[in-house]
Amino acid sequence: MTDAATTMLPAPPTPAGAAPGPGERELPSWLRWVAPVVVGILILAIWIFWVDVLGTAPRMLPSPIAIAEEFVRRFPIILDDMKITATNALIGLVVGSLLALLFAGLAAAARPVDGMLAPLVSALAVIPIVAVTPILNTMFGASSQFGRQAVATIAAFIPVFVNVLRGLRQTRPVHRDLLRSSAASGFQTFRVLTLPTALPYLMTGLRIASSLAVIAALVAEYFGGPADGIGTAIATYAKSGRAALAWAYVLGGIIIGLVFFLVTSLLERLATRRSPA
Repeated sequence: MTDAATTMLPAPPTPAGAAPGPGERELPSWLRWVAPVVVGILILAIWIFWVDVLGTAPRMLPSPIAIAEEFVRRFPIILDDMKITATNALIGLVVGSLLALLFAGLAAAARPVDGMLAPLVSALAVIPIVAVTPILNTMFGASSQFGRQAVATIAAFIPVFVNVLRGLRQTRPVHRDLLRSSAASGFQTFRVLTLPTALPYLMTGLRIASSLAVIAALVAEYFGGPADGIGTAIATYAKSGRAALAWAYVLGGIIIGLVFFLVTSLLERLATRRSPA
């Protein structure tokens, strides 16, 4: 395979937000961090004013200060439940992503497989989490986390499959023919052409799937299964009227989601930055 053939290959697509389009001004990097912080502070200020000053907030909406106090006071217990939820979400994300990679590769390689998988993936995409979770929790037992992990797996599978399949189909026949005429092997074609083209799509799918896996794991904990996890604690303390503690667990769930999102966003940025231009 010649170097000329390699340089003629298409560059992978630029991820959204990585570079400004024609006629667009790129926002300063500091503004991308300051703006969310300012908005968050403003929301907290309005929240505190509504609850502590006006005193007209609903009973189940405590002050952020009370929530923070509960979170700090019971942090060891909340952390244990956070670990359980994060573990279920992580297992679902990893397993769902691996299955999505496998089936997307099969669908891209063989049209008949794609035709068989398309209706199944479409069916999975429209299944309500709240409908399938009680079934899975009952199926695998009240003491097993497998039902919750299965729900997170289903949630993570869809975006990764759709994005990877799209990425694998971005390679044009003319470029594959060019590599073939340059005596490139199948592995070389995959390494030089297919993988760099599909990698940004994979990372985008992982970023989306990470948030969905956390949400699915939290929702799954509402409907049966072991009596642990963030979702179970939120439901328990909300029903008993302990609003501040319930919101403290909500804060724990938010932290899990942010960690998953930030890690996958960082991986996406690193992957697209190392992709050939």
